[in-house]
Amino acid sequence: MGPTALAQVLRPLSGLFPAEDTPNLLRGLAVPDDAAVWKLDDERALVLTADFFPPVVDDPGDYGRIAAANALSDVFAMGADPLFGINLVGFPKDLDPGILTEILAGGAEKVKESGAVIAGGHTVTDHEPKYGLAVVGMVHPDRLWSNEGVRAGDVAFLTKPLGTGLVATAIKKGAPPAALVAEAVASMARLNRGAMQALRSLGDAVHAVTDITGFGLGGHLHEMAAPSGVKLSVAFSSLPILDGARALFDEGFTTGGARRNREYFEAHAAFPADAGEWERSLIYDPQTSGGLLAAIDPAAEGTVQEAFARAGEPLWKLGTFETSTSITLQIR
Repeated sequence: MGPTALAQVLRPLSGLFPAEDTPNLLRGLAVPDDAAVWKLDDERALVLTADFFPPVVDDPGDYGRIAAANALSDVFAMGADPLFGINLVGFPKDLDPGILTEILAGGAEKVKESGAVIAGGHTVTDHEPKYGLAVVGMVHPDRLWSNEGVRAGDVAFLTKPLGTGLVATAIKKGAPPAALVAEAVASMARLNRGAMQALRSLGDAVHAVTDITGFGLGGHLHEMAAPSGVKLSVAFSSLPILDGARALFDEGFTTGGARRNREYFEAHAAFPADAGEWERSLIYDPQTSGGLLAAIDPAAEGTVQEAFARAGEPLWKLGTFETSTSITLQIR
């Protein structure tokens, strides 16, 4: 569902659960964030999320791994450790059940890698496969990350390249190069656990975190920057992009999600006069199991790069946040 339709659907719910009635709900409907958070006591808070979608690749096992990594990412984006997941499945009655076995096995592999367990699930009959997880995690309330709290001067870092939406579309409609598919699958199936642990080692230098998924870089960045009154100033040339994604765009592959994201979020961005459709499309390309976007105290810029190098985790510096009350993204 696109951001415009989603906002309309959720609007009637906003007044039903006043924040003063649920003081233990640290993150919920009132503020867009990656997961819901419920404070149990002074030492523990539960982090809860759910995510599922139709296949984005052809291989059932890869699909399961990607869908599980995507669902777990919301927990990592809050700085939490996953405890367990519940499988969410829609599956056609006329499709070989062995395919579902491969999907679930792929998902279970990633859940185990995350340090969590599969604790159950629910299936329904559907006209196309759908798979994902409801995930429960745990975090200390004082060490919870949110997508708010960015400060002017903070440095933005991203942990995965962009362009998976284009690749997934090309898989459905054509035959993208095998090397590009392999690169995209490896990126989407990679857990954000290692990136989260590297960021966690920085302590209070981490001011805000989100993961880049369906709203694309531009959309999720807006949800991070707008509440903090800042914009990210970034050179397009500094963005990490999957090798071959531009070629797919030039061949005519586009995503409906990018169009919907642009319609909703592009009013909050400023592009250079010579920016073309490629630049605008990539900024709003909907990512599946994308990377973490983190706002880091500039004094810790060297430390974060050292932490990621030690962990063997990819990291790209995007730019610097600046004070702004008009836009949230400045492309140079």
